[in-house]
Amino acid sequence: MTRKNWIKAILLAILVGSLLYINHTYLNISPEGIREWILSFGIFAPIIYIILYTIRPLILFPASILSLAAGLAFGAFGGTVYTIIGATLGAIVSFLVAKKFGKRMIKNQTSNVRVQKIQSQMEENGFFYVLLLRLIPLFNFDLISYLAGLSKVKLSHFILATVIGIIPGTFAYNFLGSSFVGDNKFVIFIAVIVFVLISVLPLIFSKKVRGKLGFTKNGG
Repeated sequence: MTRKNWIKAILLAILVGSLLYINHTYLNISPEGIREWILSFGIFAPIIYIILYTIRPLILFPASILSLAAGLAFGAFGGTVYTIIGATLGAIVSFLVAKKFGKRMIKNQTSNVRVQKIQSQMEENGFFYVLLLRLIPLFNFDLISYLAGLSKVKLSHFILATVIGIIPGTFAYNFLGSSFVGDNKFVIFIAVIVFVLISVLPLIFSKKVRGKLGFTKNGG
């Protein structure tokens, strides 16, 4: 890594650390707080939420908090729809940023075996592997978007695979968030079960997916 990239990495680490410290010490942002703030915008609340989710990858804000907040604010169905729109737009932003600027920034880091394998698989069958990695999140959501942007994946294939792949997990988070609004313990119980099932199923199939992607013990 060049000196310039080291400086960028250090500045980014300082920025992220500062944001996390400010949130923990002064802001203490929670899903309930975000819900109240979002709903304060009235009819513009869905638009504000979608914009927040769109720029989220650029500010490194946890997606899980926003997804839970959408369930709290808009209900399971509305929250799922708005989250899918926002998450897809955010993924497109990451994709395009990587397409425009990413190659120069990570040029010295592409020797990583896993990164090379993911990029190679995406270039061979972009839609299938983006969909697979959305459904079975072996890697960070934003990382997949950036790697897809660096690979020769068609934007239309990336968008369609992202939309389809994030539906189960998005619904799970929003259903769980919406269940906390009322006092119905049965609904909360069902929401927790749904959330656990959708969270655990990818782990069950992760070994097969790793094999499909070529991530064996000897292969990284």
